[in-house]
Amino acid sequence: MRLLVAEVTDGDVQWLDRRTTVTGLGVGVDADGRLDESAVDRTIGVLAGYGRAMAEAGVVARRGIATSATRDAANRDEFLDRAELALGFRPEVVTGEEEAALAFAGATRAVDAAPPYVVIDIGGGSTEFVLGADRPEYRTSVDIGSVRLTDRILKDRPASPEQLAFAQDAAADALAGVDLPSVSEHVIGVAGTFTSLSAVSQDLPAYDPGRVHGSTLTVPRLSELVLYLSLLTVEETAAIPSMDPARAPVILAGAVVAAEAVRRCGVDTVHVSEHDSLDGIALALASE
Repeated sequence: MRLLVAEVTDGDVQWLDRRTTVTGLGVGVDADGRLDESAVDRTIGVLAGYGRAMAEAGVVARRGIATSATRDAANRDEFLDRAELALGFRPEVVTGEEEAALAFAGATRAVDAAPPYVVIDIGGGSTEFVLGADRPEYRTSVDIGSVRLTDRILKDRPASPEQLAFAQDAAADALAGVDLPSVSEHVIGVAGTFTSLSAVSQDLPAYDPGRVHGSTLTVPRLSELVLYLSLLTVEETAAIPSMDPARAPVILAGAVVAAEAVRRCGVDTVHVSEHDSLDGIALALASE
């Protein structure tokens, strides 16, 4: 779950409060088709805190979106009813394509490079690709993400070589249909998988958004991180100084998806950004 409280002036998004809390809402949805009740309870507790933060900040325009886990869940209406009570407004269930467009708007708002751009947004249950210059020209959403791949294949940690190879093949198969109409030299990776991997790659003593934003990861480095993480237990992964312990169970799968996603773009390097769909939502609200 993520929160952004911001002021937007002439297309500039100034962060006032930004939070990320991993609640595991999507765990089990791929297998059971339902949101787990304990995960829902954790999420509602977080959303209630976000609702209070927005009220205290005097937020005048609010929007919440629900993505892959909620899209796929049979009990999504029950969750949304509780989320509405916690937040004071009802989150919208958006399509993967809508999610991709918001990520593109946020990630490309202040890029110091020539277009076109490709934005990759890896979530728990889906991965979005968007190509464009000043607006999306191609976008697609694929049902593969850090939680979904963990639930399907990478439940054991350390992962066996066979499990890891199976997961890599599954990611390659899932992303094989991504067909970017042109090649961009500037590929941007957003959201928790890319930002967490950047922090681990840099061996940061603690997570530092300023060090993560604008950093780069190469495909060979992503492959090294996949191997490194595959050899660790969840507890050892959680002990990495820059790692959010709640992300530790799914970061290996996220790394597998990230490496294959960047390969699909036909480049060797991805630029990591802290700006994402939250910034895109803020820009959209400001334009209304």
